[in-house]
Amino acid sequence: MRPVNQTKSLIRGAFILMFAALMTKILSAFYRIPFQNIVGDIGLYIYQQVYPFYGVAVVLSTIGFPVVISKLYAEQKQNGDDELARLFLFVSFIYLQVFGFICFSILYFGADQIANWMNDPQLSILLKVVSIVFLTFPLVSLVRGYYQGRGDMLPTALSQVGEQTTRVLTILFLAYLFMQQGYSLYLVGGGAMFGSITGSIISAIILFMFLWIRKEWKLITPTRGMVKRYSVEVKRIVRALTYQGLTICVSGMLLIFIQLADSLNLYSLLVSSGVERNMAKVFKGIFDRGQPLIQLGTVAATSISLTLVPLISRARLVANPQFLHHKIQVALKVSIIIGVGASVGLSAIIEPTNTMLFENESGSAVLSVLSFVILFASIILTVIAIMQGLGYLLFPALVVASVFPLKYFLNAVFVPSLGTMGAAISTLISLGLICVLLLFRLKQIVVVPLFSIRFLGTVITATAAMLFFLKSYFYLIGSNDFGRLGAALQSLSAVIFGGFLFLVLIIRGRVFLEEELALFPFGSKLIHLVARKDLR
Repeated sequence: MRPVNQTKSLIRGAFILMFAALMTKILSAFYRIPFQNIVGDIGLYIYQQVYPFYGVAVVLSTIGFPVVISKLYAEQKQNGDDELARLFLFVSFIYLQVFGFICFSILYFGADQIANWMNDPQLSILLKVVSIVFLTFPLVSLVRGYYQGRGDMLPTALSQVGEQTTRVLTILFLAYLFMQQGYSLYLVGGGAMFGSITGSIISAIILFMFLWIRKEWKLITPTRGMVKRYSVEVKRIVRALTYQGLTICVSGMLLIFIQLADSLNLYSLLVSSGVERNMAKVFKGIFDRGQPLIQLGTVAATSISLTLVPLISRARLVANPQFLHHKIQVALKVSIIIGVGASVGLSAIIEPTNTMLFENESGSAVLSVLSFVILFASIILTVIAIMQGLGYLLFPALVVASVFPLKYFLNAVFVPSLGTMGAAISTLISLGLICVLLLFRLKQIVVVPLFSIRFLGTVITATAAMLFFLKSYFYLIGSNDFGRLGAALQSLSAVIFGGFLFLVLIIRGRVFLEEELALFPFGSKLIHLVARKDLR
């Protein structure tokens, strides 16, 4: 009975962690909409210029080091050596503290230089505020990794949700308060960045409450002379944290690298090409409207496919190639289908959606192009997760790291002549190249076909039908004469009708088997769409 109970515990823990991650991603995407409504496009530009640096800290403290620490700690505990497990936690803590202090020092003392690089010296104070997060992430990462290594996902889940909720409430409250007081938009941005500090503090408090209530301090406290006795083990731990930790962290920074490249040179390129400074800030802020839309679409596309990754890891360990290949194919199909549907659908309804969320339709053409980031990002994130599940860490990290210089260079090529549309095009080219490289490497690893011509034909047919329906629908109902309310009605009704049509055509096209549909949310309902066809 014990293996069965352990399996149930693992599944329950994975579900808790997945639900928490989904909640935090949704919160992270949604808050930018009311924030932009409060501070306007220039306020959003100021915030988004600095956000990628906070995003780095988030990856380090959520999907980076906690994952590696939990894995290595669980291995030590499985070997039955409690002292080595304590040593591992102590060395990890020192390692992360040193790493965090280095990141803090670079960002805090280099804030002026980075702000000048961005061609906006007033951003310096925001960079100094966000640098403080790098001093708090080591403790949070360590305790999360400790509990995940013990198979207890609840502390991590609650700390993630608590951190993001506190951060979002702080951002919106201070933004509204400072705007009411008539403060400058840069002070408003500094207040918004302060939310990253309050969020990390709440996260640490939640985690320490678990340690205190359960009286687990003694389980992680190092013993005297431990480091000297195990000097060889210390070196091994440092090497493992450096290789596995940094590769997983870098692999999780795909969209952050894209945003960072835009933060560093998009505004500068607009100004140098002759755009007036305030207008360049407005253009960059309008361009940044795409971030919550991309994030929401990517969450939708990857949340289902990534649930299959633990099954892929397990199949690899038990040497079940047929099951392994099948789950890889299903994960890729899900990411492609939802990625295509979300990208094309959002592109088709971008004008009323833009008005509904951001008060006007400015920049809709650029946002329409940016919508296709959802497709590429969904496939890339799924392939990276699959490769990590198969034990390949270095290649995805190197490929993702290359997206930053590539995007930065392409911005310099396209932005001077095309403005923010050039930045959107450079994003798609960068992600397209990364996507091709990863799919090519995955094909070499698994050997079997990743998807069939018939599958691609069905997806293209369903997409074309949805696009034709949406264009016809908007033509029939006419232009928006009711402001944001009319735009909201147009957008939401188009999402419901267009999404339903796309889903029905995909399922009726027999893209998924019935046992595959059973893995999805509301799978029992979706199966009926297949069953009805078979009964005719």
